[in-house]
Amino acid sequence: MPPETPPDPEAVKFTAGTAHLQGRLFAPNGAPERAILINAATGVRAAFYAPFAAWLAQEQQAAVLTWDYRDFGASGQPHGSRATMTDWGVHDASAARAFLRGRFPDLPLLVVGHSLGGMALPFQTGLQDMARVIAIAAGPVRVRDHPWPFRAQAWALWHLAGPLAGAFMDHLPGRRLGLGNDLPLPVFRQWKRWCTRPGSLPADPDMPPPERPGLTCPVNLVALDDDVMIPPANVWKLADWMPKAQTRRTLLRPADHGLGTVGHIAAFAPRNRALWPAILA
Repeated sequence: MPPETPPDPEAVKFTAGTAHLQGRLFAPNGAPERAILINAATGVRAAFYAPFAAWLAQEQQAAVLTWDYRDFGASGQPHGSRATMTDWGVHDASAARAFLRGRFPDLPLLVVGHSLGGMALPFQTGLQDMARVIAIAAGPVRVRDHPWPFRAQAWALWHLAGPLAGAFMDHLPGRRLGLGNDLPLPVFRQWKRWCTRPGSLPADPDMPPPERPGLTCPVNLVALDDDVMIPPANVWKLADWMPKAQTRRTLLRPADHGLGTVGHIAAFAPRNRALWPAILA
């Protein structure tokens, strides 16, 4: 018999304070055995993760939630937005987790956090209800940590292109600057602080302190060996913000999977699906 067609994802809505967020809930054939939340990277729409979410639903027998941060993607427009990185990584992500937990209160809860989606996780509250975390390409980084020539591109974004655009526009034109999608200006400005000042997120007065004891579940820190935006050494530093978690390191080498360049974003692209079992391992 041919395989059963998976159900279409369900459009869902939930709130984070006064913000209205949009997502899609992917379901397996049959009853789900676990719930998985996907927290996106900065500037990456939830739709990008749809093939990975569909694969998780079927291969992991999971209910999988993808969703967009406030004033971004399906959750609104960045033009004139006052949304910050704290809103995205702490408040919105906490609301998404609460929504998924509310829908599936009896299932093990896993979080897949990509870049910002993993890096901001230790600053949320109520982290004790998670069964497992996979943080991929997530960690504190400063300009000097990038290899050349990307280091020059990062410096130009933080000190030239970004501030210049912000002086004349009510948003950051991310599409024109090679960031994928437009961003709210406050998101860009807080992101810049994290990447250009000592201390990163813990030193930011606009961020809450990491929760204590914080994460205590198994956490897999996943790095790509060709990621110039957050190199592996910076991914490993994320463990410092979750001292009670059971952390381990996974270094993915695209060549080992018959792949070319993957970098910071493309691990979740369908063309690189050969990496997906290793991400979940």
